[in-house]
Amino acid sequence: MTDSAVASPVISAADRIDTLRLSQTMGVGPINFARLMTQYGSAGAALAALPGRMRKAGRRDDPVIPSVSRMTDELERLEKLGGKMLVRGDANYPLLLSHVPDAPPVLFALGDVRKLSMRSVGVVGARNASAAGIRIAESLSAEMAHAGICVVSGLARGIDSAAHAAALHPGLTVGAIAGGLDHAYPPENASLQQQIAEKGCLVTEALLGTAPQARHFPRRNRLIAGISSGCLIIEAALESGTMITADLAQSYNRELLVVPGSPLDPRSRGGNHLLKTGQATLTENIADILQVLPLELPEREPAPWQHPARHTPPLTGFSEPASVWGDIPDTGWIDPDLVQQSVRSLLSVTPVAVDDVVRRCQFSVSAVLATLAELELGGVVEFVPGGRVALLPN
Repeated sequence: MTDSAVASPVISAADRIDTLRLSQTMGVGPINFARLMTQYGSAGAALAALPGRMRKAGRRDDPVIPSVSRMTDELERLEKLGGKMLVRGDANYPLLLSHVPDAPPVLFALGDVRKLSMRSVGVVGARNASAAGIRIAESLSAEMAHAGICVVSGLARGIDSAAHAAALHPGLTVGAIAGGLDHAYPPENASLQQQIAEKGCLVTEALLGTAPQARHFPRRNRLIAGISSGCLIIEAALESGTMITADLAQSYNRELLVVPGSPLDPRSRGGNHLLKTGQATLTENIADILQVLPLELPEREPAPWQHPARHTPPLTGFSEPASVWGDIPDTGWIDPDLVQQSVRSLLSVTPVAVDDVVRRCQFSVSAVLATLAELELGGVVEFVPGGRVALLPN
């Protein structure tokens, strides 16, 4: 493992509070967070500029920014619990996740955070797993843990729970959860979740007290895929959360591994499809996993705002477009009202490719994309899958 990590910048307690406030502001996803930090240099400056930017974008109400007192209380409760706040760019932020374009700006962890940056495999599968599927998950996870490979999963019923439990003895397991660190889900996994916190590590994007909801699980799946070097699938229906995790892993250039199942079992159709289409490696034992798993990890990637000249964050967040920001912001002054007028004239409620908007404007790529980001913050436009943008209905 090579982790000649970029030294974490020393920031004040007030800066960390502001970073948390900005990350929790409605409308500021991972990519907008990176863009604001790159432009303003600090979370405090970005927060000060945000209301004006949103009004300029056409939003009448001010952004809902968490108060200093509320976020201070959040960090005090986190510290009392024994948890840590991990900021993208920190030395203890998950190493492989630092390479993901839409990596969360802030995470919360409980346990040994070093395990978030180990050589690891995400193990995912059906909640209503078969006895055979559970037995395979236990066997492979135990073997991986004893071989020094960390097992990452989502603490769901079935395959997830079996994988975690099998890797607990050497303590090489990470639980990515959808709710707060103080909220056990599902309830019957409360003891398992506590054991992972004591022997391995728990990680989440959610604030303390957050009860998991359906919209939180794609983010948890992103953590599993982003933290891991590879993703092992054991029983997955064609339309399932497991397949969403597999899609994310592929988009992050992670290795996909699948334990084949009976073609008569609906729980195996998703994994079998990946095998049939050549997207995954057929996996029967740990040797199959070791054969494709990278031997070493890459160097840690700094946060985009730490080296803005090298990093132009792509627009691939959950509510942000799958395109690239393009060039570095212009040094010359451009009338922002003129840019916004030009951009809005090209938009309608029918989605259009962001690249088309850029090509049809006479302004620079950075000016157009910055305007689109402001319009999103202002609730004027929304980004849809496939790198497209559309006006929101009045």
